[in-house]
Amino acid sequence: MKNPKQPKKNNRASFSKSIIFSLVFLVLGFIMAYSYSLSQEEEAARNFDGKSFSEEEKRFRGELIEQQERNKSLRGELQEKQATVQEYEDSFSDGENRFADYTEEAEALRRYIGILPVKGDGLKVTLQDGDYEPDSVNPNDYIVHESHVFQVINELYISGAQAISINGQRIHANSYIVCTGPVITVDGVQYPAPFTIEAIGEPNVLESSMKLSGGVMDQLVNDNIIVTLDAGQKIQMPALLTES
Repeated sequence: MKNPKQPKKNNRASFSKSIIFSLVFLVLGFIMAYSYSLSQEEEAARNFDGKSFSEEEKRFRGELIEQQERNKSLRGELQEKQATVQEYEDSFSDGENRFADYTEEAEALRRYIGILPVKGDGLKVTLQDGDYEPDSVNPNDYIVHESHVFQVINELYISGAQAISINGQRIHANSYIVCTGPVITVDGVQYPAPFTIEAIGEPNVLESSMKLSGGVMDQLVNDNIIVTLDAGQKIQMPALLTES
């Protein structure tokens, strides 16, 4: 008599083996697929990093060059601005110097026309009539005339005199001097000899100009005029006019 349950055992064993093999193949397939995917990703990553680094290096190099060009341009612009500032400073400095020159010139003109009282070092020139000579036919040969006074005044102005007075009366550009006998008249005021002409300026220059060979002093002496020079005097003169 046959056993009816034997075929079922064989079928069950075969089914179990099929399941085991299926699981084994499934695991192996998963591992192979994962390994392949991982290798592809690593290769792609290697390729991506090298290209990206090159691009980044190129970009940074370009930015660096651009920044260097910008710095160069800014340095040039800075130098131009500094040169402009230097020009302004030189202009201001030159303007200040000119302003000082103008101020000094204006003050000199005020002293010349008599607006300001003046004082300073200078030279005093005294002109006296010559000694009386009984044998002289013409007494004009030994007295001081207006021409003698003009000679002295012109020489002093040429030598840099800033202000001049005669017997304490300050003269100006429109002053007039005339001779009337033994006296001279300065702007309507008469003065007898001796005539003291004072000039404010550089004493040594004024004195040297008067003593030039063949100059004013020699001419006055030849005209029998007694001339006395006194340099280094402190001279003071009042103002002639009031500045309006």
